[in-house]
Amino acid sequence: MLKGKQGRFRQNLLGKRVDYSGRSVIVVGPELKMYQCGLPKEMALELFKPFVMKRLVETGAVGNIKAARKSVERAKPEVWDALEVVIKNHPVLLNRAPTLHRLGIQAFEPVLVEGRALKLHPLVCTAYNADFDGDQMAVHVPLSAEAQAEARFLMLAANNLLKPSDGRPVTVPTQDMVLGSYYLTLDKDGEPGEGKVFRNMDEAMMAYDAKAISLHAKIKVRRSVEFNGTTITGLVETTMGRMIFNRPIPQDLGYVDRSNPDEVLKFEIDFLVGKKQLGKIIDRCIKVHGTEHTAEVLDNIKAQGYKYSTISGITVAVCDATIPKEKADMLKAADAEVDEIRAEYNEGFLSESERYQAVLKVWDKCTRDVAAALQKGLDRYNPIFMMADSGARGSISNLNQLAGMRGNISNTSGKTIEIPIRANYREGLTILEYFISSRGARKGLADTALRTADSGYLTRRLVDVSQEVIILEDDCGTKEGLEVFEITAGPESIEPLKERLVGRFLVEDFCDEDGNVLVSKDKLMDDHDADLIVGRGVERIKIRSVLNCRAKNGVCRKCYGASLANGKPVTVGEAVGIIAAQSIGEPGTQLTMRTFHTGGVASADDITQGLPRVEELFEGRKPKHVAIINEIDGKVTFQEIKKNRHVVVTNDETGDSRSYLIPFGSRLTVKEGEYIKRGKRITEGSVNPHDVLAISGTQEVQDYLIQEVQRVYRMQGVDINDKHIEIIVRQMLRKVRIDDAGDTGLLVSSLADKNEVLQANEDIRERIANGETTLREATYTPILLGITKASLATDSFLSAASFQETTRVLTDAAIKGKVDNLIGLKENVIIGKLVPAGTGMKCYSDVEIQPEGGPEDDGPKEEKETLLNEELPEDTFEDEVDLEEEDLFNEEDGEEAEDDVLEEPGA
Repeated sequence: MLKGKQGRFRQNLLGKRVDYSGRSVIVVGPELKMYQCGLPKEMALELFKPFVMKRLVETGAVGNIKAARKSVERAKPEVWDALEVVIKNHPVLLNRAPTLHRLGIQAFEPVLVEGRALKLHPLVCTAYNADFDGDQMAVHVPLSAEAQAEARFLMLAANNLLKPSDGRPVTVPTQDMVLGSYYLTLDKDGEPGEGKVFRNMDEAMMAYDAKAISLHAKIKVRRSVEFNGTTITGLVETTMGRMIFNRPIPQDLGYVDRSNPDEVLKFEIDFLVGKKQLGKIIDRCIKVHGTEHTAEVLDNIKAQGYKYSTISGITVAVCDATIPKEKADMLKAADAEVDEIRAEYNEGFLSESERYQAVLKVWDKCTRDVAAALQKGLDRYNPIFMMADSGARGSISNLNQLAGMRGNISNTSGKTIEIPIRANYREGLTILEYFISSRGARKGLADTALRTADSGYLTRRLVDVSQEVIILEDDCGTKEGLEVFEITAGPESIEPLKERLVGRFLVEDFCDEDGNVLVSKDKLMDDHDADLIVGRGVERIKIRSVLNCRAKNGVCRKCYGASLANGKPVTVGEAVGIIAAQSIGEPGTQLTMRTFHTGGVASADDITQGLPRVEELFEGRKPKHVAIINEIDGKVTFQEIKKNRHVVVTNDETGDSRSYLIPFGSRLTVKEGEYIKRGKRITEGSVNPHDVLAISGTQEVQDYLIQEVQRVYRMQGVDINDKHIEIIVRQMLRKVRIDDAGDTGLLVSSLADKNEVLQANEDIRERIANGETTLREATYTPILLGITKASLATDSFLSAASFQETTRVLTDAAIKGKVDNLIGLKENVIIGKLVPAGTGMKCYSDVEIQPEGGPEDDGPKEEKETLLNEELPEDTFEDEVDLEEEDLFNEEDGEEAEDDVLEEPGA
C-alpha cells in the first residue's frame, strides 16, 4: 500500500488531483502575443465559475448566488460579459506532461477562443517540447492574490526566455520562422533591380511592391543617422529583404561598431541569418534590452518569419535531391580498390582482420567523397539545402541519405557489414539494402522508448538527492574554492575556461603585476571579466563553488553565483538543488544508449557512453574497463613475473615501491624509466571514482566527476553549466566516516555530515586555545556515495521513505526514534506545509497584499516591486506536485525532437 508509483506516498502525498483544472488538445496560435494563450470559452466558464458568479452578483445582474449559478448553467449573454471581465489580468498556468524541467509549467494571460482546443504560442513549444500532432496540455487557475502575483511576475512565459540549465535563450524561433528569416536575408546576383539606388527605405518598399526589385537584389539606399549630435547621411549597400528583417531588430546589439563614423550607417544585421544566428541575436537582445523588450522583438520576428516563409513558396520536390554526377565513377573506383585488397588477401599479404578493416576504410572514404561532391555541387538556393543550412528542418546528413550514399551499416551484433548501401533514397534501395537497413531503423525506435524511461528514473534520483539544497544565506565566508581550467578531450576543447568563469565569484581578488585589482572577489564575473582573466594567459584559477560551501543548511549565494534563468545573482530561497536535477535530467533523453565496440578489440574508445555513463558516474559504480591508478610518486620499471607483465613504481627517496599486474590486452600509458606522480593512470580506460578519492583526495574526485559528466553531455551537443553538476557531486561527498572520534562525542566508524564534523573540530580547537590542551580532534575519511545511497542517507526519514525501500526506512526510523526537522521540500509537501523555498521562505512571509482601491491603493504595486526585486523562484512545485493523471515521466509520452527524420546510417 505504501510503496511504488501507486502507493500512498507517490500517489496521494507527493501529487494530488486538484480542482480548478482542465485539459485539452493544443493547436497553434500564431496570432497570440508571447504572454497569451487561447482558452476555449466553455472551459474558461467552468474554470472561473466562482469568480463569474461573484461578478454577476456584484454588478447586480442577478440577485443572489443561487440565481447566479442558474445563469451560468444556462450560459446567458451577461455571463459571457462577466467572464471577459473576470479573466482580464487573471493568469492561468499551462503544463505539459512529462514536466522535465521548470519550463514545463508556465503562466499565460488567457484569451477566449471558439472551439474546444487550447491555443499555444509557437515560440513556447521548445520549452514544453510540444508539437501540434495531438498533444494535450493541462490548465490550472491560481486562486489567491499571492498565487496570481507569483504566476504573473515569476512564471509568465514572457519572463522566462532563458533556460535554467545553461542560461541560453529557450524561445528561439524554429522551422517556418527560421526559414522566413533566412529567405529574407539571402542575397543573389543578377536579380531584377540590382544596382538601383533609392532615396529612402519607403521608396525601396514601393519599388518592391511594384515588383521593380526583388527581395534579394543588391541595392543602395540613402540613410540618415544621428552621430555625436550631427546627422550623417550616406548610401548603404544592402538588400530589400535585409532592410525588412532589420525593422523589428534593435539597432544597438553590438554587431556594428556605432562609435565608428564609417560604420554607423550600416544596418545591424547584414549577414545571412539561420537558427544559430537568431539564437545569438535574441541572446544579445536580452543582455542589452531585458526580457520585456525582447518578448516584443520575438513576436515581431515570428510574424515576419511566417509571412515571408509563405511568400517564398519554398517546397520540396524529388528533383531537388540532386545526385552528384561523379557518384558512379567514385563507386567504380571504390570497387576496383576492394578488388585489389581481395587479391592481396588471396595472395596471403593480408590477414582476415586487416582485409576487413581495409575494405571498411575504402567504403567509408567513398561515402565521405560522395557527400563532399554532393555539397560542392549543391545550389545555394536549392530548397532542401536552404532548409538544412538555415536550421529550419533536417540536416546535411539527411541530405546525404537522400541524394548521396547511405554507406556502411552495422549488423545485429554491432559489427559493420562489409557490403555498403550504395543507393540513396532518391534512387531507391535494392531488396538486400532495404533488409540490411531495416534493423538500424527498428533499433532507433526501441532505443528511444528505453531511453525515456531510464532518463525519467535518473531525474527522479537526482531530484531526491538534491531537493534539500536551497540558497539559505548570503555568504558562508569560506576561503576554499574550486580550481577551474579548460576541460579537453584529446586535442579538442570540451568546455573553455571562460565558460566556467562567467556568473561566478573568485576566491581572491585578481590583480595585475603591480597589485592593482582587475576583478574583485566580490564582483559577479561577466563576459568582460572572464575575457580579461583568460586574455592574461591564466590557465587555472580558483572560484567560489558549492563544493566548498560551509553554509549550515543549503548553500550560500556567493558560492553559487548567478542564477542562469536571469543572469543576476541568485536570490535567497531559490531551490537550486531541484534546478540542478532538472537541468541534468531533462536532456537525458537526448543522450544515446549506444555502447560502442570497436571490432572486438578493447581500446580507449570502448567505453560506455551516453546515459549509462552518466548513471555510472552519479551512482559511483566501478566502470567496465577499469584503469589502474598509481599510488605513489616514483620511477616506472617493467618486470616479467611468471609470464605476467608487471609495472613496478619505485620512489628512490623513501624506498617505497608498488607493483601492478597488467591484465592481458591492456594498453599502457607509461614508458620505462618515466617518473610519474600518484594518481596517474598506468593503463587506458575509465578510472574508479572511489580509487581516485582514496589515492588523490576529494578535490581530484570532484574534478574527475565534473569533467566526465561534462564530456558525455558536450559530445552530444548538450550544454549544461558546471554548477548543476557541482551540486550533485557535493551531495555525493557530504558524508564522512569517523576514524577516531577524539573528544568530539561523535560515534566511531559511523557516517556523519562533513560540515558537522568540521564544526565539531572547530569547537575542540577553540577549547584547546582556551587552555584545555589534552583534547583531541576527530579524524575522518571522506566517503563517496552514489545518488541512490546518498538519497537514503538523508536525515529526513519522510523524504527517504517516499523515495525507495519504504518499509525498511520507516521501520528503521521507528526503532531509532528519529525526528524529521522538515528541512527539504519533499517532507513539507508530504505533510501539506508550504515548501521552505521561494515565496514559502520565512523572510518573504510578511509581504502584504492590499486590495485595489483599499485604504492603501498602491498595494499590488508594492507586492509587484517586492517580487521583482527578489526575483523569487517558482520551480519548487516542479517535480513534487505532479497534478496530472499521468506520472511525471510518462514513458509513452517521451517524444523525440523529430529532427533526424531519417535514421542514421550505422545506427
